[in-house]
Amino acid sequence: MELFNLKGKKALVTGATHGLGKAMAEGLAKAGAELLITSTTPSKLEAAIDEYRSQGFVANGYLFDVTDESEAEKQVAQMISERGQIDILVNNAGIIKRVMAIDMPVEDFRKVIDVDLVGPFIMSRLVAKAMIERKSGKIINICSMMSELGRDNVSAYAAAKGGLKMLTKNLATEWARHNIQVNGIGPGYFATSQTEPIRVDGNPFNEFILNRTPSGRWGNPEDLAGTVVFLSSKASDFVNGQIVYVDGGILATIGKPSNEK
Repeated sequence: MELFNLKGKKALVTGATHGLGKAMAEGLAKAGAELLITSTTPSKLEAAIDEYRSQGFVANGYLFDVTDESEAEKQVAQMISERGQIDILVNNAGIIKRVMAIDMPVEDFRKVIDVDLVGPFIMSRLVAKAMIERKSGKIINICSMMSELGRDNVSAYAAAKGGLKMLTKNLATEWARHNIQVNGIGPGYFATSQTEPIRVDGNPFNEFILNRTPSGRWGNPEDLAGTVVFLSSKASDFVNGQIVYVDGGILATIGKPSNEK
């Protein structure tokens, strides 16, 4: 189990105040990591830090927008000054705007690209500088099945997540020589508060996901913990430039015919 031990490691997880980001951060904390959490909303950040600490985790919060390079640089420097080196970076912060491409304003498209793709680039550059100096580090980009597949209403999100997949591979190419592993996680469809209203019997999308997923269920947020711990630990020291899809097998299959149970 020493391969997966993160005791003494500092893990910076952007946007981990709720949902899948929070589940991954908790997984890292359970493996021994100290958490550095970011948000743009003071109340959400305060509540999340209180909840992490109530579980006995060491967690500290930093309020800034990952797309603001100047402010991000100041905050990363403050983290290092206060808590020491950053061993793990999880680029989780992201947004989605569900609008058909023909109707999407260009400024909304740019905003999604800025948060979901430029933000991870900014944070990776800032954190990687010290990682390169000490020849050690783990960077994990939270991609998506939309890194591989298209779908109605998510053109900007798919463009950003597709770009994030390739950014992951390119950063791995450039930084592997410095003993930095850059990988990604692509979550499938998960049971979160956001999906709760549609995860009911008779809802067409619920039936679609259950039938489309070989595992026959929605993912539980905790299902991501093992993957993020693996990619943050010594166990993945020779894994680089990979996107691990935690999707219950959706991307592995063309799906069932409508007349097949």
